[in-house]
Amino acid sequence: MRYRRAKAAGGTYFFTVNLADRSSSLLVEHVTELRQAVRTVKQRHPFDILAWVVLPEHTHAIWALPPNDEDFSTRWMLIKTGFSRSIQSGESINASRLRKGERGIWQRRFWEHQIRDENDLARHIDYVHINPVKHGHAVKASDWPYSSIHRYIRSGVLAADWAADVDFPNATGQRGE
Repeated sequence: MRYRRAKAAGGTYFFTVNLADRSSSLLVEHVTELRQAVRTVKQRHPFDILAWVVLPEHTHAIWALPPNDEDFSTRWMLIKTGFSRSIQSGESINASRLRKGERGIWQRRFWEHQIRDENDLARHIDYVHINPVKHGHAVKASDWPYSSIHRYIRSGVLAADWAADVDFPNATGQRGE
């Protein structure tokens, strides 16, 4: 089956990429290896990272591709492959993946959204940065170490207490304390 994706040369995209095991914390346990895989791919297939957050079992990123380049799929395939090769095998692998010689680390596909305008970009950057709070990994977005929010804070674009008053339900569905 061939999946149709909206592609535009030089486009800006928001991505969600998940591990196959959504109860895993592999991405934060091996964040150094993930960062290296991204650096390696960027050297051969450049792109700008506008925002990124790495959570235990999924990641969100916003990339701007170079003019005349629309190939984000190859970049993700190379990042996923590079990361997978850098960590020790041991994950459970279903029969379909075994037949194809695949590891069982990543979900096969990813979700992408082409950014339409500045407002859409701003909303998605906010979404990336608030995600650790939304998922209960941090009280404030700036508390999460694996986020581009720190670059935004250092440059003065965001305050360290940005969105500190956002109140997401906890695991029991209750708000706040």
